[in-house]
Amino acid sequence: TQVCIAAEIGMEHNLGLTCDPVAGQVQVPCIERNAIASVKAVNAARMALRRTSEPRVCLDKVIETMYETGKDMNAKYR
Repeated sequence: TQVCIAAEIGMEHNLGLTCDPVAGQVQVPCIERNAIASVKAVNAARMALRRTSEPRVCLDKVIETMYETGKDMNAKYR
């Protein structure tokens, strides 16, 4: 359960973010975003370990929303 809570915390704040092409390459912002995401993952794990209540948003809903957003997104931003 704590793993799912940590995943939900870590993923929910990335919904709708695109890898905006810089000079035609999506790698530049994604590399920096992934570095920041690694720090967020550690913090999400710490928060999940300390959480005493159920999350308001479940991991399944976050994954479903992320999937639907990805399908709707223009291919050049994926």
